Amino acid sequence: MNDLLVRDGYRRAHALTRTHAKSFHFASWALGGARRRGALALYAFCRRLDDLVDEPSAPPAALVPRLEAARALVRAVCGPGAGAVPAPFDVAETAALRDTIRRFAIPEAPLQDLIDGVAMDLTVHRYATAAALDRYCYLVAGTVGLMMAPLLGYRDPAALAPAAALGHAMQLTNILRDVGEDLARDRIYLPQADLAAAGLSEADLRAGRVDARFRACMQAQVARARALYAEARRGIPLLDGARSRLTVRLMAAVYGDILRAIEAQDYDVFRRRAVVSGGRKLVLAAAALGLREAPA
Repeated sequence: MNDLLVRDGYRRAHALTRTHAKSFHFASWALGGARRRGALALYAFCRRLDDLVDEPSAPPAALVPRLEAARALVRAVCGPGAGAVPAPFDVAETAALRDTIRRFAIPEAPLQDLIDGVAMDLTVHRYATAAALDRYCYLVAGTVGLMMAPLLGYRDPAALAPAAALGHAMQLTNILRDVGEDLARDRIYLPQADLAAAGLSEADLRAGRVDARFRACMQAQVARARALYAEARRGIPLLDGARSRLTVRLMAAVYGDILRAIEAQDYDVFRRRAVVSGGRKLVLAAAALGLREAPA
């Protein structure tokens, strides 16, 4: 493998992550070295995969060949040979991804499952039940936790379920933060059964009504996300090395704090995007390092 090409791929993955995934980029500093580079290469693949199908005006059938190209790419980078890089994937980023997969023995299955999840976004824009949403969250994010687990290193296969739970929690957090943005794309990820139980209609969402019904629905979803973060934290002692354990504590703390930000703006996710400030991230990092108490 061309070392210069691999290094260029890692540089590109770093730049992409710094621009588009500030919380993940911030949390990944704790890993350092090859593990951090690998984490950024995995993010770059996930981002490029999502971008492949992020064309609202394109009919789903026109985007299917791109997903087939992604499947071919995964087979190539996980297979024994070098394998060709199908268009439109970047050759350097692919070299970094291949290096990461082989260095840390990341299995092919979660990468292929991720493609299944991305394919769902082409045709599925509503989720009837929480169980249906859970399946989607596993495919698009729980799988990322399973990719990250070998990179972080673990001593017991029992670490895999908490790893998937962290990805699930982060995806559900994104869904709650982005209710308004997703609605503008005619996507509603909040389970239809949960909306109906709260007495909410799609018209209520489109009107941006933040009333007692909407708050109750959001509170229930926030509680679900926090339970998933708690499950993820139970896997931290099973990880190898202080850096890996710190990284997961940081990721759970920073992403989980988005839930606090949603609560702080009284669940209005239609007019404001809930964010965690740079200063707040530093406070959370200090707490994760044991330098101060965790903030409220």
